[in-house]
Amino acid sequence: MNQQLPYYAVIFTTLRKEGEHGYVEMARKMESLAEKQPGFLGFESARSEKGISVSYWESLEAVRLWKNHSEHLVAQEKGKELWYQWYKLRICLVEREYEFGHL
Repeated sequence: MNQQLPYYAVIFTTLRKEGEHGYVEMARKMESLAEKQPGFLGFESARSEKGISVSYWESLEAVRLWKNHSEHLVAQEKGKELWYQWYKLRICLVEREYEFGHL
């Protein structure tokens, strides 16, 4: 992701509850919806015991608009009710980035 610096990273770290309960479908829907939002730059995720998802945004305003998107608000509530036993969200300003090799 070679974006003009600085930009923002929203880091969402989670521990899931047992069971699927529509999680995979909603996660795919939210990723697709986020990609269409103004200021969206990219997305990465990994899961083992903990899940870590990072979305990248041009501005804090873009982050705020995504947080308050009506469909995303529904997913946030379902996450608290059905999918997550714990989560932590961090919003970080990316001032520098380094890379090695090719993906």
